[in-house]
Amino acid sequence: MKALFLLERRPHPMPTPLLKEVFGRLGRRGCDVRWAIPEELLIRPDELAVEHDLYLLKSYSDLTLSVAAILHAQGARILNPYPSCIAARDKLVAVRRLREADIPIPRTWAGSEHELVARVLGTTPLVAKPSRGLHGAGVSFVPSGAGLPDRCVDGGPTIFQEHVAGSGEDLKVYVVGEEVFAVRKPFDSASFSRPGRPCPVDDGVREIALRCGAAFGLGLYGLDLVEGPDGPVVIDLNYFPGYRGVPHAAALVADYIHGFGRGQHDLWLPALTAAAH
Repeated sequence: MKALFLLERRPHPMPTPLLKEVFGRLGRRGCDVRWAIPEELLIRPDELAVEHDLYLLKSYSDLTLSVAAILHAQGARILNPYPSCIAARDKLVAVRRLREADIPIPRTWAGSEHELVARVLGTTPLVAKPSRGLHGAGVSFVPSGAGLPDRCVDGGPTIFQEHVAGSGEDLKVYVVGEEVFAVRKPFDSASFSRPGRPCPVDDGVREIALRCGAAFGLGLYGLDLVEGPDGPVVIDLNYFPGYRGVPHAAALVADYIHGFGRGQHDLWLPALTAAAH
């Protein structure tokens, strides 16, 4: 099996230690594993063709998703599937799909007009975030009655979610196929790069996590939850996370990738046309 990982350009060295171990495990199974960062290539979209048995999307960039769209149209086998990734990447689309799947999420609005948003939502504590934000960048807490930060409305589409009071820590849930893991850690702008404290996964959280995967057609993914007064609430969803803090993560991920490449983990892709890029 020839596999190509499409990776994200990051300030730290790539591939990460997790990915290096995954590459090694796949290589020992006879897989020809390669990786590339699309932003560091000169790509001819009119000549782009399927050359690998499996492509792994480990990047959220627009360029990578465009490459994936071209490969998907040619029948490439991609993990996670392109339609699943593009739906998860757009937070407006993700909110709609989560709500349709009856998954608990905060009330959410989208808007770019500062005065309109402030007038309509000024009495509700909010969390503002870019519609295609990553790793907590640009997330702002807006207290009830407070003015909106300029960056919330000047840098493109923004979503506003009703603030859910929790313990002060995020519950980060990681899924590999049907296996669900969780860690706890405080949220801040750098928390995505730190491992959390592994913790048990109760039945309710496990059910929510697996329903999210089914709603999007994902096999490798992560969730951020807040444990609010009425139970856990999903506040974010990402495909192919870093699995920091998950015991034996590389072995689990490599096993799943190998199985997917061999056709053992076909994923149901809901509403493909609605997720078109």
